[in-house]
Amino acid sequence: MSRYLFAGGGTAGHVNPLLAVADRLTERRPDAEVLVLGTAEGLESRLVPMRGYELLTIPRLPFPRKPNAAALRFPGAFWRAVRTTEQIIREREVEVVLGVGGYAAAPAYIAAKRTGTPIVVHEQNAKPGLANRLAAFLTDHVGLTFSNTRLRHGRVVGMPLRREIESLDRRAVRAEALATFGLDADRPVLLVTGGSSGARSINRTINRSAAAIVGAGWQVLHVVGAASDIGPSDLDGYHVLPYCDRMDLAYAASDFVVSRSGAGMVCELTAVGLPSVLVPYPVGNGEQRHNAKDVVAAGGAVLVADQEFDQDWVTFQLLTILQDRARIADMTVRAGSVGHRDGADRMTDLVLDAAERPARPARPASPERPASPERPASPEQRAARTTEEP
Repeated sequence: MSRYLFAGGGTAGHVNPLLAVADRLTERRPDAEVLVLGTAEGLESRLVPMRGYELLTIPRLPFPRKPNAAALRFPGAFWRAVRTTEQIIREREVEVVLGVGGYAAAPAYIAAKRTGTPIVVHEQNAKPGLANRLAAFLTDHVGLTFSNTRLRHGRVVGMPLRREIESLDRRAVRAEALATFGLDADRPVLLVTGGSSGARSINRTINRSAAAIVGAGWQVLHVVGAASDIGPSDLDGYHVLPYCDRMDLAYAASDFVVSRSGAGMVCELTAVGLPSVLVPYPVGNGEQRHNAKDVVAAGGAVLVADQEFDQDWVTFQLLTILQDRARIADMTVRAGSVGHRDGADRMTDLVLDAAERPARPARPASPERPASPERPASPEQRAARTTEEP
């Protein structure tokens, strides 16, 4: 039996591609066993066991941004997580470690390096995180989602998609999708979603604009996120869901989308050919704006800043688009022109290629301390000072 450790998580943007590769790997290699390393707080704590994979957890260790007590505790806690992961790799005889970003990725990369285990990296975003940037110095098996990502040894493989998204025929299942959500077959559907956690500003604007959108002849399928305080509505044609486990059917039912531009969302929309208005998350390193670059350049999406997406923008911009059916049809074709559906297969190829390479000599099982400050820090030691937030 071949055993693989997949590390990362936190958000659906990390967990879904991890699971897509796990599914494809076990389909192609029935003797393969995939273990998933994550945290108890991340979305992986629910989704990984649901998918039938064993979840192993380490503490959630965000990199401290300012000097405080947490910063003093961080180095020791990080190296404990590395040693725990090393023990997992040795005892479970892991052959390859795949990291997709998130809090668990950095300790896994260092543990893999210290045990001589081949490392594979998948970077979802156009702007790579710190953990993956450093991991790219430890391996030449680096898969990228977007062509404009700059990462050492990177090659474009696309986004590993869930099978239900990868194989989705929107027309074939549209009737089932409309019935699932109680939607009217005679009116077009606007899907609104801010991702697994929701998006407060998008939710607020759409909720306040729902009557105008419905009045323009559309119906709204609004996935607000489980933490949102927006509840069910009495407005006919405005359907509010706290969470959607069948995004494939949501896509099949929809004609246009308003969403954040997380990497997973952008790749799923382009894969299934859905036009959109994308509202990048305004916090972070700006990766969501970069994620949207290709589809916006192709004319398949419109980008609007979070602070500009208000009721006036909906009235004078979004409704203008929704009332132009010819433009929506053209955007649909253009969105699909930049989509990829084979990311899971390409990423699986990368994992299997790494497994066939000769293993590097492992370091002794006894824990080693980082180099003294007088010596130049190695890439793996620099990685110990960083983790990537999801």
